[in-house]
Amino acid sequence: MKGVFCEKLGTPDDLVVREVDDPAPPGEGEVTVALEARGLGFADLLVIAGGYQVQRPLPFAVGAEAAGRITEVGPGVTGFEAGDPVWTDGGCVERIVTRVERLTLLPAGVDLVAAAAFRGNYSTALYALQRGRLRAGETLLVHGAAGGVGLAAVDVGKLMGARVIATAGTDEKLEVVGAMGADHLVNYTDGFRERVKALTDGRGADVIYDPVGGDVFDESMRCIAPFGRLLIIGFTSGRPALAKTNHLLIKDAEAIGLRIDHMLVHEPAWARRNDRALLGWLASGRIRPHVSHRLPLSKTPEALRLIAGRKVIGKVVVVND
Repeated sequence: MKGVFCEKLGTPDDLVVREVDDPAPPGEGEVTVALEARGLGFADLLVIAGGYQVQRPLPFAVGAEAAGRITEVGPGVTGFEAGDPVWTDGGCVERIVTRVERLTLLPAGVDLVAAAAFRGNYSTALYALQRGRLRAGETLLVHGAAGGVGLAAVDVGKLMGARVIATAGTDEKLEVVGAMGADHLVNYTDGFRERVKALTDGRGADVIYDPVGGDVFDESMRCIAPFGRLLIIGFTSGRPALAKTNHLLIKDAEAIGLRIDHMLVHEPAWARRNDRALLGWLASGRIRPHVSHRLPLSKTPEALRLIAGRKVIGKVVVVND
């Protein structure tokens, strides 16, 4: 079968596309899944560069989010059967053998490309907005709103009843963000503080969702509302910001850091509840993952270069050749 592998840490140009042996038949409690779609994001760039919080031993298959169908069920497996559509943490290979605990059964009718595109981004967005105690009627400021986790936050924030101000770096990207339901669009190339203050009658944003960090974080601290919550999602700008505690003190504000993998480890019941909610919203069309690029498996390095070049809006998905 075909696969895309990171054999040395580096850039998308260092990845290797090659044929490997099919996996062995599934053992006790395992199934074989034929993957059909894989979602890639900014975190995958960090992983192959060795810059992610969790290091993976070399070599490894690129990617961590995939959807496909079960083709074979091992001994002792209940609740799954051949033909079932599933989400799993597979990567850019054609088939995997995995334990059933790592599978999520998809509702009937859910498109596998949409399933591959939504899990990581939407799980992060929902968890973050829960941690930020977002309430209906509050103003949510979403930075990097055209990126995967940003666009998911716009979608989930509107579903939770927030008034959403979304920022991005180009008008083309903001057009897509507007179509996802954002109430106000801000091109933050020349800053955003004054625009946010004007849109909120000088109060500022109640919840600020920041996957960018750096200068964006610094400016966010100057347009946060009293009792506001600033959610630290990541640092796509390349610079983790230093929170000025005097700003937090003056506004009675909070800076909240979060990682979705911590939730999965320490609060698995919470994670399962969120999974059920997200899958229900996906099946009913209440959330709409946006896929700007769909490329064949052999073009995985190109897909990652698109992410690195900030050409992707929402998600890029890799499908079989």
